[in-house]
Order: sequence, then structure tokens, then C-alpha cells
Amino acid sequence: MSTYVAPVKDMLFAMNELAGLQEIVGLPGNEDVSSDLVEAILDEAGKFASEVVDPLNKVGDKQGNKWNNGVVTTADGFKEAYATFCETGWNGMPASTEFGGQGLPVTVSTAVLEMWKSASISFSLCQMLTLGAVEAIAHHGSDELKATFLPNMVSGKWTGTMNLTEPQAGSDLAAIRSKAEPRGDGSYAISGTKIFITWGEHDMAENIIHLVLARLPDAPPGVKGISLFIAPKFLVNADGSLGERNDLICASIEHKMGIHGSATAVMSFGDNGGAIGYLVGEPNRGLEYMFTMMNHARLNVGLEGVGVSERSYQHALAYARERIQGKIIGDKSGEKKPILHHPDVRRMLMDMKSRTEAGRAIAYYVAGCMDRAHSHPDADVRAANQRRLELLTPVVKGWCTENAQGITWNGVQVHGGMGFIEETGAAQYMRDARIITIYEGTTAIQANDLIGRKTAKEGGKSMQQLLADIAETGSALRASGNAQLKAIAEALGDGIAALDEATNWLIANYDANPQAAAAGSVPFLKLTGIVVGGWLMARSAAVAAERLDAADGDFYKAKIATASYFAQHVIPEANSYRDAIVGGAESVLALEEALF
Repeated sequence: MSTYVAPVKDMLFAMNELAGLQEIVGLPGNEDVSSDLVEAILDEAGKFASEVVDPLNKVGDKQGNKWNNGVVTTADGFKEAYATFCETGWNGMPASTEFGGQGLPVTVSTAVLEMWKSASISFSLCQMLTLGAVEAIAHHGSDELKATFLPNMVSGKWTGTMNLTEPQAGSDLAAIRSKAEPRGDGSYAISGTKIFITWGEHDMAENIIHLVLARLPDAPPGVKGISLFIAPKFLVNADGSLGERNDLICASIEHKMGIHGSATAVMSFGDNGGAIGYLVGEPNRGLEYMFTMMNHARLNVGLEGVGVSERSYQHALAYARERIQGKIIGDKSGEKKPILHHPDVRRMLMDMKSRTEAGRAIAYYVAGCMDRAHSHPDADVRAANQRRLELLTPVVKGWCTENAQGITWNGVQVHGGMGFIEETGAAQYMRDARIITIYEGTTAIQANDLIGRKTAKEGGKSMQQLLADIAETGSALRASGNAQLKAIAEALGDGIAALDEATNWLIANYDANPQAAAAGSVPFLKLTGIVVGGWLMARSAAVAAERLDAADGDFYKAKIATASYFAQHVIPEANSYRDAIVGGAESVLALEEALF
């Protein structure tokens, strides 16, 4: 089996040329960050991912977690690796310095997080959920709650979860039934059952801090009556030490298709009188607060799509370089060569490579928008980046995770029959990737957000500004005099036209025919991802074309080739998605219920 190697050069390229790292390190609050420091961080993180985290991936998949009377034991090596992970400061790297983190820009932490996700999605999920909980508490918790919980969560000494879903509710959070009864001392008695709680119970940390959605006795119905509570596994004494065990327990863990190294728990609160919980912020604003955590989680789940895609690609490429089988079409030498020489294997690998690089480009670009929206001194620049961030967050989550399905599928296919054999490792990436289109809101939920709140309800203003920026890049490429860049620009122009037509149709039909608009929501998300990915790949090619004579000219030559493949093979899919959106709703909705 191959060992994961972080693609540091490509990461730095995306950070510098697409996310705007040089501008970001100059923003207020980033005075101690330099390009040299960023490169050193990525190099060290890459080593940790390869040497410590990557070996856990197969072990976690084979052993899984063991549940016994509410106690969950992780696979061999996880506990030790997590301790080293925290001791070396990786857990708190993206968190605020106020609570003991390193406060690095999101653009930098995004690249490091990708490495953990490539090396082992299961392992990386623990940090992801903890830092999401940190964000929610930091933004909405009282000073007392922050002081009690955040320093130990940032360090990794305590981990965090979010408890949303219930058996009867699924993604419909308006249907949750968990209760929170006032105890008279400022705390609450939490009762109810939550399912699908990632890292809800484990043996890697001394305490687990659960964020729980529940209803107060006088709460209004629906989502307007949901409040957010902190319910720790162990109560915390006034001096910060751990007290008695809270009334909550892991009732079981799920038997899953993938991510076996991560325990997915059924959590039962209040079986013996009520789990003690503490209200976060104001009553009945829990869903609003939880979205602080969920939006970060959605970007990070999109990054999981990039990470597992990169890992699957590396695994398939290593196999294709070594596996000798079959006669190479058109090769008259008679020499036996690896399957990398087969044209269709090259097609699959190019598809994997180009889509992965496009996904990384979008994720890092959006991370850059987040940094500028948070820290840029110009209010207009902050606002513009916030609009772009909000528009593209569902695209990062939806498109990058959907792409990972095909990329990991191709990873198996490159191996041929050996890919279907678990021992080769290719199938694990495909199984692990399957959940990420469902995590933190399915692709349809992301797509409905994109077509509704992010596009139609604002008259398409943010999308039209994005299209104008993309068109500007196309014009520059056409004027470059470079034949390869001009060809990429022509393909990009077709994509722009398709997305523009689909956007105009959507705006015209969203209120008048909402079922038809929703029928094309996922195609619209995929169309947006393709065009934005094509735009960033085109920008990459333009930069690369100016550096072909540099010392690492082969890297830039590959960037142009990959961008050209994306332009010729992926962007043409835009027209089919446009057609499905504009003319395909009737067939989606045609069958009466009884005819299915």
C-alpha cells in the first residue's frame, strides 16, 4: 500500500495564487505570520500526516471501535496518536489565541486540515467536531462558559460534539423532542435521545463536551423553539477539575459502511433524572447558534471531499506505476509496461487529478474569502468577501463531496479486480467517502440553500458578480496569445453561458414554480461547482504559463495540462446540467406517487 504524501507544492500554489495568501498574511492579526512560516507549518504537518496519522487509516478501518456497556474503545494506536497530536499543538492550530490556540488564518489551517483528512477521515473528525463546538461556544456562550470549557477543548484535553439529529427527526430539526427543564440553579435537566453523534464517546480524552439542541417547557413549536445547551460527560468543578459523571451515556455505536475508525454514537440523555446542561446564549436561538458550528463543519466536510480524493488518487497512481498487465495499444516495442501507459487508465487518473485540484482550488479560495471577510480593514471588502463566502459555502460542501464519489470510484477502477479486494486499500476510500455527501446536510439541502437564500431571494446579485469575475479571467486568457490558454477560455465561456442561463431561469421560476426550481437544485449546484472550478483552474493555468522556464517548470507544465483536461472533459458537462435545470423539471415530477 502507498503512503500518503502531502501535496505541499500544490497546496502552496493554491494558497498563494488563488486564495491570496500574501494579502492575507498582511491583514490585521496576522503580523506574526509569514510565507516562510506557512511553508514550514505545511512541511511539518505533512510529516505528521504521513508518519503518524496515515498508518491509523487501515487499522481503524479493520478494527473499528468496540462498545461495552456505554464505554467505547478506539482502534490500536488512535489514543496514542491523539495524545501526540495534541501535545505538538496541532489540535488548537486554527483556534483563537484567546483560548490557547495559534490563531492562524483560515487559509493556512485549511491546508493543514486537508492533510489530516487525506491521511484518515476517521481520525480528523474528532478535531473537526471539537473545533466546531469551540466556535459555537466562543461566539455565543457566556464568559463563564468560555472560561470553563474552551481552554481544555482548544488544547484537545477535552473533545466536543454536536447533538442535533433524533430518530424521528432526521434532518428536520423542527421535529426534535429532547427536553430541557430548569433545575432552579441556573442549569437545566436535559433528556432525550440523539443519533449519528460523531465521536460521541471514546477513550482518547478525559472529557467530552456535548452541544445539545433541546426544547424548554414554554418553547414555541418548530425551529423557533430550539435552544442550545452544553452537557459535559463529566461535570466540571469550580476549580476546573472534573466532578461526577453526568447523566448521559452512549447507548450504542453504529455499524457503518465506512469511517470505521470513528465511533458514531447513539447518545441517551437523562435516563436517571436528567443530564445537567447549561444554556448557551439566549433561549430559543439554538438553531441560529448551531449554524455557527455547522457552517464551519460544512466547509470542512467539503474539504474531506478534497482530502479523500487526493488520497484515492495517490493510491491509484502508485498502483498504476507498478502494475504490469496487458498490451499497450499502439505500442510496437513489445516491452511490458505498467498500466499507467494504458490510455483509459490515464483518462481516469487525469479525471481524478483535475477534479481534485479544482476542489482544492475552490476550498482554498473560499478560505481566503473567510479570512478577508473577518479581518480586512475595509468594510466594503469585508462585505464583498462575506457575500462570496456565503454563496460558495454550499458549493464547497456539495460539489467537492459529490466529486469524491466519482474520484474514489475511479480509484477502485484503476486497480481493476484488485480494487474490489479490501487488502489493496482502494475500496476503503470509496466507502469512507460515501458519508460526506450526507454529513452536515445532504447535497440537496446544500443545493436548496444555494438556489434559494443564496441566489433567487437576492435576485442573483452575488451570482452575477461572480460570473462577471469569471468572464474577466476568460477575456484575459483570450488576449494572452497563448493557444492553450485561449482554448481553456473558450470552454470557460461555454460554462459561463450555461450558468448564466440557468441562473436567470431559476430567478424567473423560483417563486412561480418552486417545485420545478427545486427539481433542478442539485444540477444547479454541480453546474456552479464546474464553472467556478473551471475558473480557478484557468487562473492556475495563466500563472503557470508565465513560469514554464522556472526551475520547477515541470510542475507548471502539469498545471496547464490538468487545467486543459478540466476544460475539455469537465466543463462541457455544464451544458447538460443547464438543460436539466431549464427543461428537465417536468420529467422529474411527471410520475404520480402510485406509479413509482
